[in-house]
Amino acid sequence: MKKLLFLVLLGAGILGANELESKCNNGNLNACVNLGIEYTESQDYIKAKDLWLKACNGRNAKGCHNLGFLYYNGQGVAQDYAKAREYYAKACNDGYAGSCFNLGILYDNGQGVRQDEKKQKNT
Repeated sequence: MKKLLFLVLLGAGILGANELESKCNNGNLNACVNLGIEYTESQDYIKAKDLWLKACNGRNAKGCHNLGFLYYNGQGVAQDYAKAREYYAKACNDGYAGSCFNLGILYDNGQGVRQDEKKQKNT
């Protein structure tokens, strides 16, 4: 019984990923973001990065935020605080509060930017 339940859940996960991929390919940028999250759960950061870049280029703030996170942590990409700042700033300008917070941390710590307490407080 446990084996059957596992197979059913596994199949549901595959169907979910296939559905997200189809929606992403049809221009649903939120589906691209969510599919990227699925890839990070299996530690495939390169596929996640590609999906989030597609979303970010389409002005999806969460896609930009997630790219900033990858560059900040060096997951699937070389760690690059300047790139993290670029993507966090883009998401912040589009209203994603978590990116504004992370951008403030970069300015507070002088990571990828000149340390700037005034900018840190304004983000």
